Parts: sequence; structure tokens; C-alpha cells
Amino acid sequence: MTDAPAIAVAKSRAPWPLSLIVGGVLTAVVVVTALIAFVWTPYDVEAQNIAAKLTAPSVIHPFGTDHFGRDVLSMIMVGAQNSLAVALVAVGIGAGIGVPLGLTAAAHGGWVDDLVMRGNDLIFAFPALLLAVMITAVMGPGAINAVIAIGLFNIPVFTRVARGAAQTLWAREYILAARTAGKSKALISLQHILPNLMGLLIVQAAIQFAVGIVAEAGLSYVGLGAQPPAPSWGRMLAEAQTMTGFAPWLAVMPGLAIFVTVLGLSLTGDGLRDRLDPRVRERRA
Repeated sequence: MTDAPAIAVAKSRAPWPLSLIVGGVLTAVVVVTALIAFVWTPYDVEAQNIAAKLTAPSVIHPFGTDHFGRDVLSMIMVGAQNSLAVALVAVGIGAGIGVPLGLTAAAHGGWVDDLVMRGNDLIFAFPALLLAVMITAVMGPGAINAVIAIGLFNIPVFTRVARGAAQTLWAREYILAARTAGKSKALISLQHILPNLMGLLIVQAAIQFAVGIVAEAGLSYVGLGAQPPAPSWGRMLAEAQTMTGFAPWLAVMPGLAIFVTVLGLSLTGDGLRDRLDPRVRERRA
């Protein structure tokens, strides 16, 4: 009899997953770097110094300089702001629209569910890059259009996640009790369904954040993301592709920035899943 509480306490104090710790540290480094860039960078990112162009990494320029003599470290620091902002807003758009749609589809079923899911299939038929091309053809290239394209691509992802998880909850006894008490489907979704989905949605948001970083870099690489003179990791890679033979740091440094950011967010998502999903905790107990 005395062992049960001890076991419960031990489970509640389960150690934090290593992936969450490592991912959180990497993500924190990127976020702090972006925040520091608001108030300080080693050099002005728009200042050109032709005399120091294509300087290899050194004490003066730890990440080297580009073909205009601009400091690569400063550009990566400011570029982190653009990448994180685009990914964050895009995930916000996806979750802000997709989650309510998923909850609505799960609550009503029938033709409402069919309409929502067929709309999702339509959006899924157009990848983020193709959406960006279509939007750019109408509105012109830019970071805002990249946000719209990535955000639209995230909507069906969150819709499917929210709908699938909510459908399993609607059969639970406490939901049946709430319906018997006369609560509307919308109120039940807000008071009972959504709080139970928050852990899953947080994990999905971390994963989509990583996807958004890659998507933003890809769009900037082909010229559809942030436009000059705003630094962008993807555009830095595009500009470096013809100079990798004699200035490899121009591609290595922004590539490492993207790698570290995506790795950190992916590990954070995996760690949050392990921490928040009771089924994962039970399998590993």
C-alpha cells in the first residue's frame, strides 16, 4: 500500500529527455543570437568593404567576409531574426486557422468534416514553393509572401492533427457527460477538447517551426523570400554557390546556422513528445 504513492511520485518526477535538453540549448542559442542582433552586431550588415572582400575566417572576422566585404557573422546574426520571424508567424497562421478547422470537423462530422478535409487536400496539392511562386506572381517577392505561403501549407497539417486527436476524445465519458449537461459542441471543444490537445499541438508546432526554417531558406534561395539588403540564410547560400571553390566559408557558415537551428527545433519537438505524451512515457518506463 505504501509503494503506490512512491511509484506515482517517481513517474511524475521522470527525468527530462536528453533530446529536449540538447534541443532546448541549441534553440536558445539561436534565439538569443537573434535577440542580440537587435542591439549589436560586430559590423554593420550593410557596410561594404571591398578591400576586405573574401577574407577567410580570422580573429577580426570569425566567419570571414563575402564578396562585398560584409562580415558573415553579422549577416548570420541578423538573418536569424528573419528566419525565426517568418517561421514563427507561419506556424501561428497554420495553428490559428488549422486547429479551429480540425476541432470543427471533429465536432460536427458529416458534410462539415468532408468539406474541411477536401479543402485540406486541395492545399496539400500545392507545396509551399509552388504556393510562393503563385503568390509572388501576383504580389511580388518578399518575406511577407513567404510567410503567407508557408502559413497556408501549415494549415492542413494542424487541421489533420487536431481533427484526428479530437475524434478520439469525443467518445470519452466526460465528453458524453458534458453533452448530456446541454453544452454546445463549440463550448465542449473549447473547454474540454482543446486543453487535452495542447501537448500534442505544442509538439507539432515545434516540428513545423523546423520545417518553416527550411522552407524559408529554400524560398530565399530561389529569390522568393526576404529581399536585399535584408540578410537571409537562404540567399547567402545562393550567393555562395559560385564561390565555394575559393571561399567555402560563405556556404558553410549559413549552412551550419540552418543545420543547428533545425536540429535544435527537431530535438525539442522529439523531447516534448517524450515528455508530454503519456503513451511514450509508459513505453519507456
